[in-house]
Amino acid sequence: MRYIIQIFNIALRELNILRKNHIYAFCMVVFPLMTMLFFTTLLDEGVPHDLPIGVVDEDNSSTSRSLVRNLDAMQASHVAYHFASVAEARSAMQENKVYGFLYIPKGTSAKLISGRQPKISYYYTMTCLSAGSMVMKDLKTISTLGSMALGQATLRAKGATPQQIKTALQPVAIDAHQIANPEGSYNYSLTTVFVPGIMMLFMALLSAYSLGMEMKFDTGKEWIAQADGNIVVAIIGKYLVHALVFLLVIFFFQYYIYCVLDFPRLGNTWSIVRLSVLQVLGSLGFGVFAFGLMPSLRMSMSVCSLWSVLSFSMCGSAFPIMGMDPPLQSLSWLFPLRHYFMLYQITVLNGFPIIDAWFHLVALVGFTLLPWFVLRKVKNAMLNYVYIP
Repeated sequence: MRYIIQIFNIALRELNILRKNHIYAFCMVVFPLMTMLFFTTLLDEGVPHDLPIGVVDEDNSSTSRSLVRNLDAMQASHVAYHFASVAEARSAMQENKVYGFLYIPKGTSAKLISGRQPKISYYYTMTCLSAGSMVMKDLKTISTLGSMALGQATLRAKGATPQQIKTALQPVAIDAHQIANPEGSYNYSLTTVFVPGIMMLFMALLSAYSLGMEMKFDTGKEWIAQADGNIVVAIIGKYLVHALVFLLVIFFFQYYIYCVLDFPRLGNTWSIVRLSVLQVLGSLGFGVFAFGLMPSLRMSMSVCSLWSVLSFSMCGSAFPIMGMDPPLQSLSWLFPLRHYFMLYQITVLNGFPIIDAWFHLVALVGFTLLPWFVLRKVKNAMLNYVYIP
């Protein structure tokens, strides 16, 4: 009972600190909410569309104009320019006016009619990977459709049946399924990683910042004294308020994306709650551990910010971990966001049982318990260290 009273009193003290220092309100509530709004509105349409491309139509026939109309009707591409030459189109692509262009040479329609094999070309830039890939897909599709249309007309003229035409043009039928994200939405795949990752950045930074401010203003002795020298009780009481505030913000984010925006998920509510709790505790634990390793406000916050920013690249959402070099694959296990991302994919998005992600669960619990190894050092810093700017 004595420990509970001490934790409650320390939590009240921390709540008063949060109320006086407005940086906590901004980093705990305002900036996370702005991040949610930014990403969900930026990617609200799911995938980019109407990306500007150009056309060099030297043939200027009904067939070439039909190809251009079909290309312009595709979701990702918009024929924004008609160029007189390849050189002009290439110059526009170098100036980032277009992401690619289709070149239809003179005589294409005549070669189609005479049964010869015409050649059309398409060019695209991969300076922007996502835009270049989507434009390339549309340009390749329209080129394939053009050749299939010619083949269909030729076979029909020879008296082939519809089934024979279909078999000749597409010998193997492809039945593709996009699991968990059938719309291929960037909002579903990126927002659910970037927003929690930024929240984990704030959590780690504020946990180290909070200890650093105790040492800076020499209030650490008072804080430890309220726990009768018990550093475990002091840490629990101090970060209880942090955890509750961040949990409320995260629960609001989960409600917003799953109940308001209707993001796909197969996992139940318990899997979301469990993941959110582990996310908060693991991030706070990492921040306290960073301060314990280097009891300095500046150095501990630098480590937290560096590690959190690197985690966006090392979590596997933008570039697959399996495609990285073996040393980087091993290094990825040291980032809390990596384990959060795997737990989210396995238990929330796909609805698989937690036993399939037991290692990532244990890893986040391990990050939560990391402060245990530096508690004495944190206590010693509060009682004996002198703050050095």
